[in-house]
Amino acid sequence: MLRQDVREWRAEAVRRIEADYNRSADTHLIRLDLPRYPGITLYLKDESSHPTGSLKHRLARSLFLYALCSGWIGPDTCVIEASSGSTAVSEAYFSRMLGLRFIAVVPASTAAPKLEAIRFYGGEIHPVEDPRKVYEVAHELAAQTGGHYLDQFTYAERATDWRGNNNIAESIFAQMAHEEHPVPSWIVCGAGTGGTSATIGRFIRYQRHTTRLCVADPLHSVFHRHFDAADVVALPEGCASYIEGIGRPRVEPSFLPSVIDRMLAVDDADSLGAMRALSDRLGRRVGGSTGTNLVACEALIREMASAGETGSVVTLLCDSGDRYGCTYYDDDWMAERDICWAPSAARLASFLALDR
Repeated sequence: MLRQDVREWRAEAVRRIEADYNRSADTHLIRLDLPRYPGITLYLKDESSHPTGSLKHRLARSLFLYALCSGWIGPDTCVIEASSGSTAVSEAYFSRMLGLRFIAVVPASTAAPKLEAIRFYGGEIHPVEDPRKVYEVAHELAAQTGGHYLDQFTYAERATDWRGNNNIAESIFAQMAHEEHPVPSWIVCGAGTGGTSATIGRFIRYQRHTTRLCVADPLHSVFHRHFDAADVVALPEGCASYIEGIGRPRVEPSFLPSVIDRMLAVDDADSLGAMRALSDRLGRRVGGSTGTNLVACEALIREMASAGETGSVVTLLCDSGDRYGCTYYDDDWMAERDICWAPSAARLASFLALDR
């Protein structure tokens, strides 16, 4: 295509993405009263209500706009991403919207419903046995196809406008404005790329809020270890978490520990027990990373109560549990991996109980 034609195509691509955003309402903020902790309220920012069902819809939109406006994607570009699933689902959605070929480089262990969702939006699957190789393989495919590797792990922290423009932090504070405690004591999120924590942490500082940011991280992830000791940048071989979407074996370029106030390491069994307990409270399934967030919220709220503090805590409902019916919600799958989730589910059910 001629240069002017490409320019016009990119302008139309940006228009389509922005129009799609305008057709979508903001995600819901769910209030959970905790009668056993008077004066403290928990809120869930429900990111599962995005068109592609997860928090990663925001990131995919930002990555596409960033790449388009940087001139990296054109009308014939093959788009490639390394992903544990949810980001690739959302990117496949935007690729189909723009008429682009999309290839997802995913760990072979990725939940089957996520793979089905990628294919539903026209994406191709390139599985990799060793999750540590997804980056390398994505680079190779970009070279082979003459395509563009979106590289969420590098660009997540810079693709989103953290000052505003409808980012998740701005949305949270706007929705909290009429609550009893409009400025949260804590916001809790996980880290996969690190982009969400970077956006929230920067926004808090930019707006001069007193809110503190806590990142909940799987026990078998490098992020919390790097937060405690900057020279730790990778996990030992064979160390991995079952929680998809958060936690990484290496420190990703988009992870910014300097904007985080605290990190809490969460065992997989606790995450999945909390996931089950919250699903029972809400009457619908949530994903494993939401369980990780909830465990951190429980710890913070217990600390607040012990100190006689009141206030609000906000965390993210990252995605629906429907994507994990054959894994996290399959008791046989859990038993085969010796994940003892029931005690944690009982503890978190007590924490969330509607009676005192």
